[in-house]
Amino acid sequence: GKPTLYGSLTHRGLSTEGVPDIAASEGFVVGEVTKKSILISCPHENVSTKFLAPYTTFCRIHQKSITCLDISSGGGLGVSTSTDGTMKIWQAANGEIRRLLEGHVYDVNCCRFFPSGLVVLSGGMDAQLKIWSAEDASCVVTFKGHKGGILDTAIVDRGRNVLSCSRDGTARLWDCGKSACLAVIADCGSPVNGIAVGAADNSLNLGMPEKAPSEREIGTEGKILLLAREDKKLQGVGLQSRQPVFLFVGSDAFNCCTFLSSTYILAGTQDGNIYQLDVRNT
Repeated sequence: GKPTLYGSLTHRGLSTEGVPDIAASEGFVVGEVTKKSILISCPHENVSTKFLAPYTTFCRIHQKSITCLDISSGGGLGVSTSTDGTMKIWQAANGEIRRLLEGHVYDVNCCRFFPSGLVVLSGGMDAQLKIWSAEDASCVVTFKGHKGGILDTAIVDRGRNVLSCSRDGTARLWDCGKSACLAVIADCGSPVNGIAVGAADNSLNLGMPEKAPSEREIGTEGKILLLAREDKKLQGVGLQSRQPVFLFVGSDAFNCCTFLSSTYILAGTQDGNIYQLDVRNT
């Protein structure tokens, strides 16, 4: 509720150790300066911010904006998608490109490694979900069933089952072994921009499935699925029961969501808000 404070920083050269000499305008104080960070404080408001420089930048992987990326569990490999129409696997240490994953039509929206780090899951505007070998770039499985572009994915446990959400308003559960759709977990009537799956808090009632789950459904018990929806709603659904757990209305379209713990979740909206919620009482 206070007026914004503006200031500027001036670079006055380098010290003998090669560290920048930086001065701040009135009302701001420059604290510690290293080759990779600058600490700025505003004593009057008792706030401070640390500006960090990236320690590595890879400029040669993509030519246009990067829409999604993930790092393998061991930290060795990265996978990324871009509006230049490509999806690539690269060495996380030096940015060297290892594999080009080709097969989607139009843009690829999302990509992530399976826990093994040897396999990649991707979803595209072509409404297809694909599984790739990181070792030889072959497309092992293609899932078809969505009627609109796929916007996000999630992996259940070790990856016998995976989840996807789409512009068609649905979230689906897939069986990787038989490349089949096991269920439509939710049908929202509005694009689902992001999903996340997590273990539910013990005190949460996830509801009971209306019919016994397929034996191909692995690791869905006790899990809750978050849906970040375009219609300003953040929804929680019992993954195995398919029953609604909560529905929270935000200030704008929800773009993304994630679990902090079995109790707390974070979700971000189009107007720049980040909500932290308790799933037991949203």
